[in-house]
Amino acid sequence: MGTYTTAELSVDVTGEKRDLLTLLQDQRNMLKITARGLSDADARKQTTVSTLTIGALIKHLAHGEENAARVITERDENAEFDMSQAMTEYVMGDDETIAGWLAEYDRAALGLDRVIAGAESLDELIPQPTAPWQPEREWSSIRVMIMHLIRETAHHCGHADIIREALDGQTTMGAISEGQDWAEGWADQDWAQ
Repeated sequence: MGTYTTAELSVDVTGEKRDLLTLLQDQRNMLKITARGLSDADARKQTTVSTLTIGALIKHLAHGEENAARVITERDENAEFDMSQAMTEYVMGDDETIAGWLAEYDRAALGLDRVIAGAESLDELIPQPTAPWQPEREWSSIRVMIMHLIRETAHHCGHADIIREALDGQTTMGAISEGQDWAEGWADQDWAQ
């Protein structure tokens, strides 16, 4: 399977589980590349008209993976999305570090991967928390939950890439291709021509 990064899995899975978790791991790696070499101050820096920061995006996605694992394992048919918690996820506080959130992201990812590896079937239906945008209880398969995380992570990788490029010019694809013979001059091309 073609990936942008070396997407090694921490769990032993095969088939569709392996394919989905490999794609998710590749997106996780892409996000972490945007944080490479950042100071805590830079990880908190807003570089666009948005209030998003790289540190806050990693914090948000760490919570998202942890929440997904909990939703799968607890299967609470009365769960409600915690809006007050969600509002704190988009800020990396002064007492928080980028290294701490990267470690938390890895821990949450490992936890989710273990839950997925242990799932009997990706077809298992899991009750989803209700939310203001989803007031009626819905049930999603574990497969759909993983696909949602892949989409969510990819979406925020784009945000993080723009934030990082505005900070110091680094792009994720440029960072990936750095030092590769095939990429000489590729990352520096003016693609707008």
